[in-house]
Amino acid sequence: MPNGLSIGALSRRTGCSIQTIRHYERIGVMPQPRRTCGNQRRYTVQHLDRLNFIRHARELGFSLEQIRELLMLADYPDQSCAEIDRIARTNLAAIESRLKRLELLRHELQRMASACRGGRVADCRVIRVLSGHDQCHTEHMGSPEAFED
Repeated sequence: MPNGLSIGALSRRTGCSIQTIRHYERIGVMPQPRRTCGNQRRYTVQHLDRLNFIRHARELGFSLEQIRELLMLADYPDQSCAEIDRIARTNLAAIESRLKRLELLRHELQRMASACRGGRVADCRVIRVLSGHDQCHTEHMGSPEAFED
């Protein structure tokens, strides 16, 4: 990469969209690349490595704020990794909580679907359960927002 990668080439090599790369630059998790005389962005292997780090962290469920913290901490390799461990454990706890909520949802949907007899809509168990929470046998841990990521 003597002249660096274009944003399109970086996008293809990492699987991140051009818009995502630009967004990461705007919010500061990706450093600004140098620009050519023609004002084109040129990315280095360090940009490629950082973007792969961010992408992998996102796939593991880390928030952008957590990724920002991890990247800042990674700049000090001789420091204790206790804070990194705390961030990872916090993320793990959030994923375990989501899995529990999803399991409750799966169970309730299975119960609703198994009660369906293929009759009339007026007698539909799914519609009745969705219309009145008192028909539901699962506590959904709060509002619908509790299920958003």
